[in-house]
Amino acid sequence: MKKIFICLGILLLNMHLNAQENLGYQKPPKEILDLADYERAPSVSMDTKKEYMLLSYRNTYKNLDDLNQEEMRLGGLRINPITNISSTITYLNNLKIRKIKETEEAQVSGLPKNPKIANLSWSPDEKHISFTHTTSKGLELWILDVANASAKKITEDNLNGNMGNPTSWFKDSQTLLIRTLPSNRPTLIDAKKDIPTGPTVSESEGKVSQNRTYQDLLKNKTDEANFESLVTSELYTVNLSGTKKLFKSAALYSNESFSPDGNYIMITTIEKPFSYIVPLNRFPQTTIIYDATGKTIKTVNEVPLNEIMPKGFMSARKGKRNMSWRRDTPATLYFVEALDEGDPANEVDFRDEVFLWEAPFTKYPTSLVKTKQRFAGIQWGNETTAILSDYWYDTRNSKTYFINPSIEGATPQLIWDRNYQDKYSDPGNFETKKNDFGSYVLAIEKDKMYLLGDGFTKDGQFPFIDEFSLKTLKTKRLYESKLTDKKEDLLSIEDLKKGDVLIRLQSKNEYPNYYFRNLKNKKITPITAFKNPFESLNNVYKEVITYKRNDGVTLSGTLYLPADYDKTKKDKKLPLLIWAYPEEFKDKNSAGQTTQNPNEFTFPYYGSFVYWVTRGYAVLDDASFPIIGEGTTEPNDTFIPQLVANAKAAIDAVDNLGYINRSKVAVGGHSYGAFMTANLLTHSNLFACGIARSGAYNRTLTPFGFQSEQRNYWDVPEIYNTMSPFMNASKMKTPLLLVHGEADNNPGTFTLQTERYFQALKGLGAPVRMVLLPKESHGYVAEENILHLLWEQDQFLEKHLKN
Repeated sequence: MKKIFICLGILLLNMHLNAQENLGYQKPPKEILDLADYERAPSVSMDTKKEYMLLSYRNTYKNLDDLNQEEMRLGGLRINPITNISSTITYLNNLKIRKIKETEEAQVSGLPKNPKIANLSWSPDEKHISFTHTTSKGLELWILDVANASAKKITEDNLNGNMGNPTSWFKDSQTLLIRTLPSNRPTLIDAKKDIPTGPTVSESEGKVSQNRTYQDLLKNKTDEANFESLVTSELYTVNLSGTKKLFKSAALYSNESFSPDGNYIMITTIEKPFSYIVPLNRFPQTTIIYDATGKTIKTVNEVPLNEIMPKGFMSARKGKRNMSWRRDTPATLYFVEALDEGDPANEVDFRDEVFLWEAPFTKYPTSLVKTKQRFAGIQWGNETTAILSDYWYDTRNSKTYFINPSIEGATPQLIWDRNYQDKYSDPGNFETKKNDFGSYVLAIEKDKMYLLGDGFTKDGQFPFIDEFSLKTLKTKRLYESKLTDKKEDLLSIEDLKKGDVLIRLQSKNEYPNYYFRNLKNKKITPITAFKNPFESLNNVYKEVITYKRNDGVTLSGTLYLPADYDKTKKDKKLPLLIWAYPEEFKDKNSAGQTTQNPNEFTFPYYGSFVYWVTRGYAVLDDASFPIIGEGTTEPNDTFIPQLVANAKAAIDAVDNLGYINRSKVAVGGHSYGAFMTANLLTHSNLFACGIARSGAYNRTLTPFGFQSEQRNYWDVPEIYNTMSPFMNASKMKTPLLLVHGEADNNPGTFTLQTERYFQALKGLGAPVRMVLLPKESHGYVAEENILHLLWEQDQFLEKHLKN
């Protein structure tokens, strides 16, 4: 009789860690520090139809003091309860304005001292920009006058940004709707001092309820009370002079959305009961339409508590979902309802139905179209033109249709039927433009629309613009980039008649900058001139290599060699670092495609191994690690053999070029890449060492699915156990550096995963080192932590690989 053992990660609780080191914060060697200590270029907010563009600046990194703030983790939120904004937000610290067709930048005057800027939003007439500034006590609303490049404060620091941007512009561009803290807000309960009134009780009523492992959930009545206090707001209107007026009394507001004509506002509130097993997006919700004066028009949706979902990624909530405004009409809602009860296991002719509901919502909604697969989205054009898409995850199929919204129950006309993982057949994205309502809709010119595509092919990347005929539903190529020494991104069509297109150009050592390209005279006009902050990488060799796996699947990776390495002599064999992340596919053709471009700017960041090319290592970055399951076979059925085959193919490919010592190869990855790394060290002898950051290593702790795996533990216990490095810890004897953020907020990758895996490896005598980065979440942001991480990795590689 076969026995199944379920490890819940508690077997090693009484084991002790090594004596903890207190190294203080270390900095990496100069070659790496010079790259890591760079000045970040500004971000650009630009619409070529506007006269102005906004340049926003922020520090390269946060610091530990930024992370060491008050924080409450409730319902999936991480909140600073003093300032009432997300504790994970990254602030801007400066703003500049520039006319798009000029070169001089204007420093915005009047900004607060030591600004902490967030939530920027252009007014409908594009003459002002609203933003929030976080003080030591709360959140203020500020307004930037674009033409004058001047800013002023509009409200006191009592905005409530705990649910995201607390501001929305009215159509008149003179007034905003804002969320503020209630005047009678209760004092938050200190959970450390609060005496419980009873135990926390959870109960199952025998219904299937399979949920992924979420972080930061509510745990008890104290959490519920604090969550309610933090999320509750009052809605006020405020004009550009700062005059406020109460719009709606206190409630748990989660979203406010104006109709295109500005005459209606759709407001969604969170209701009780709250849940301890799912985050707030699955709490009960009510959506009501109001007019611009605040008068109630219609309750359009009431969503119950959604703790129980059918099994599988293609499951859908019952009732109305995806409710939003139709962008091409004054005030019409659209929404979707599942025709299969949201259960992908039910066999039906149609999965979803899309409805339209016209203001003032006194009539019943009308059916627009039914989809054979799960609704994926709709792009609105005009009264007779819209583009609809549906998809099905199990087959990776996506279909795109033309529909006429003026015909009730319209029969969609199929445009494309494709595997959405097939990058070489991607038709691109339809160009949009602003309509009379200021909403972005499909750009239609005399029965023609336009597609901007990335242009990935087996021979390289060649972005394109296609003309799409609404009469024939066929495309004609208007432009295709021919650049082979630069990477060109086609961003938007500024003026089709003149042939002006907004593009971005870059090369491996030329920082990405914006230009206007004229398709008729071929002239390129620069808009920005950001400098390369990583000049020490200018002479590094960079190449996208392709190679075959043992089953014929084509793989690829970006290979870097040190600047002083002589590729012709090859008399020095380099140590090799491989950085990768596994990806699931349902067919070999899509798995073998590459979207890497050797002309993409080389931008080192803490998440890659590129730094170490300056330390004498060869680096294969973003190496292909496809996991393929064709037909009824699931990718994870052969996860380990495919993982090892990917790794061997990568090492063989670089070794065959004559550059490396194949006995000195390291592998690394973050999150699922860390899971990959631990498995490769466990199940192969290909590597001298590995670096695994913020991973999950015990799949019984994610029993209802992980990554793209839809089956639960009890469906396929052998898959979960085989794929879990923790279950196979006794086999792992290769040096491993484990790194994790102390406050990981990613579903499934609890910090406990690394702590328990380290304990297992230590107890079994494996050479392993664990580094927990204080205050960090799933991604790392504090300068002290990032520089120390680079030092740890460098020390580890010098010890276990180079020497």
